[in-house]
Amino acid sequence: MRVYVPLTLSGLAEAHRAGELGAGPLVAYAVTPALRGWYLSDDVEELEYAALNRAALASLRLLAADPGSARRRVVVAADVPDGAAAAGPDRGQDPAALGEVRVAGPLPLAGAAAVHVDSADAEADVAAAAEALAAADGGDDDAQFVVDGVEDHELLWYATQELPNLV
Repeated sequence: MRVYVPLTLSGLAEAHRAGELGAGPLVAYAVTPALRGWYLSDDVEELEYAALNRAALASLRLLAADPGSARRRVVVAADVPDGAAAAGPDRGQDPAALGEVRVAGPLPLAGAAAVHVDSADAEADVAAAAEALAAADGGDDDAQFVVDGVEDHELLWYATQELPNLV
């Protein structure tokens, strides 16, 4: 199963030093039954892209909680054995948790398939979105527009061999 783990650049640097994304359980995103039902597509690539975007939003939430972190969303795509990731039974149908899974055990960085990171030209929009996130969660339509606008920036794809250059 492919999972998408939200991080920040500082979190990615720590994962690179430690050789793993964490000891678990880790919050990640994947193609879950709830995500399939919400997205209404049978195209696996489209569903995985939706899971990646859910992880990018979670990365934005991490940035909002860490004002000192570089304003770039980071998502690590990793393959885990079937059964290693499961949707929380209490959050499966929660719209805020679509695609959310918990990865039970440690996730070695060697299991990463790719890393997705915002480009430098996205930093101003990511910073504005991170700042507007709380207001958007509170129902402010203008703030939601700012948060949604960050999706105009596609995350760049990096091979795992490029990690030392990213961190």
